[in-house]
Amino acid sequence: MSSALTDLCRYPVVQAPMAGGVSCPQLVSAVAEAGGLGFLAAGYKTADGMYNEIKQLRGMTGQPFGVNLFMPQPNLADPSAVEVYRHQLAGEAAWYETPLGDPDSSGDDGYEAKLAILLEDPVPVVSFTFGCPTRDALDALAGVGTYTVVTVTSPEEAQAAQWAGADAICVQGVEAGGHRSTHRDDPQTDDAGIGLLSLVAQVRETVQLPLIASGGIMRGSQIAAVLAAGAEAAQLGTAFLVCPESGAHLLHKQALTNPLFVRTALTRAFSGRPARGLVNRFVREHGPYAPAAYPQVHHVTSGLRKAAARAGDAQGMALWAGQGHRMARELPAGRLVELLAEELDAAHAAPSTRSTQ
Repeated sequence: MSSALTDLCRYPVVQAPMAGGVSCPQLVSAVAEAGGLGFLAAGYKTADGMYNEIKQLRGMTGQPFGVNLFMPQPNLADPSAVEVYRHQLAGEAAWYETPLGDPDSSGDDGYEAKLAILLEDPVPVVSFTFGCPTRDALDALAGVGTYTVVTVTSPEEAQAAQWAGADAICVQGVEAGGHRSTHRDDPQTDDAGIGLLSLVAQVRETVQLPLIASGGIMRGSQIAAVLAAGAEAAQLGTAFLVCPESGAHLLHKQALTNPLFVRTALTRAFSGRPARGLVNRFVREHGPYAPAAYPQVHHVTSGLRKAAARAGDAQGMALWAGQGHRMARELPAGRLVELLAEELDAAHAAPSTRSTQ
């Protein structure tokens, strides 16, 4: 690991920022205390909500942690396509007895207000999703001592992040659960994602920054693989989602290993942006028709997703999950970090053990 990342965590284990309440202070603190690097997810929160979680987390641990921000999105959605999708969801609204949301809610996720707070009261690490910040923003964060990470899905995006002045890059393979962090949402590239090991190797040859590898990682042996491919650390989301400290809904946690859910797929059904989740009824029925309209579709379906959770109906929930979801282990987050580190050590020792036989 590079010296800067070594200073942030004892093990090359990063807990992914999972928006929607999953990456809560309890989970982040448990990961940090065990020697990993935990991330709060500021996405879908107000600036005040983000700040309150930071204060709560600081009261729980003195270890380094990160905060993840969503970049503002250009309004490229076709209003007529969004309206057609609303009509297609009318039956869902009637079934769950809840109104559809307003697609015209804010699209910038309070980015400027959150950035201002993080400049005034700095945290150790800030990462970015759905785009690359300006050089001025990254320089300002560097000026207050914050380590910056930009999430990318291609070598070209990695190069843009390096030019902008990021300290490190999170390389997201197509196996990853949740939203694809493409810098430009182009429906023509929905099926063009690159697998993690290939992507890490390509990005390693493109930029000179430290890399954090993300996508489908569930075991220490997989961490060893991405480190061998050129990453300095591995970021895991789905693996931590089932931990008792995670803020994920119980139905979401149970679904990861439920034999009813046999595969994942990239879908725009819940948010209008491609995201990998377990294939359930909602994805099958609405995924083929969902428009490229983020965050408009996210706002439209927000009430439906909450109503499905209240009704105990996993078939109507957004069950974000990476391709390795069946390997999830229901362990306390601290113990999971320790086990991953043990598995990593075993993977590193295995070749030398074979060579002596």
